[in-house]
Amino acid sequence: MKVSLSFGTLRQWHWISSALCLVGMLLFAITGITLNHAAQIEARPSVTLHQAQLPKPLQNQLLAVDPLPENLPAALRTWLEAELAIDLAGREAEWEDGELYIGLPRPGGDAWLSLDLISGELLYESTERGWIAYFNDLHKGRHSGVAWSWFIDVFAGVCVLFCLTGLLLMQRYASGRPTTWPVLGLGLLVPLLLALLFIH
Repeated sequence: MKVSLSFGTLRQWHWISSALCLVGMLLFAITGITLNHAAQIEARPSVTLHQAQLPKPLQNQLLAVDPLPENLPAALRTWLEAELAIDLAGREAEWEDGELYIGLPRPGGDAWLSLDLISGELLYESTERGWIAYFNDLHKGRHSGVAWSWFIDVFAGVCVLFCLTGLLLMQRYASGRPTTWPVLGLGLLVPLLLALLFIH
């Protein structure tokens, strides 16, 4: 079965793919610059510390459970989420010697909580690194979840479509524009030479 693209269809796929990936390409291009100059961009993390005491009835209830369950007990999860205004869905709970630890990394920040069942003391620390760090983490897909991971894959596919349809359009116009292939070759040659000569 032979598949051929008409000139009109090719242009249509090119502009559709460019429209779909425009905002994403701007985001990834700008954050490429901020990531490349991360050492020069001053960051002032904001750290929040919260301390609380586990309610005695809940503490006694948990101390009576032996061994402690791998998953977070529903009553404890409800109290933690209400006390700290956080969402613990999908978070991994680590129990060791009667102490609970939960890491809460996220784009642009980090957080953790620690609960000692014997004393009932809860410690929670949250760090915000700002909007630039947030978008940099989105660029890397760091702690951004399954939905964002799928978005990056789909976006990358649309970018490939945009590039390939652009290449085919260049091929169609190349006869009337003699600089097309030299400029395309330069776009390949410059990063290749930089990688060979300056990256060791």
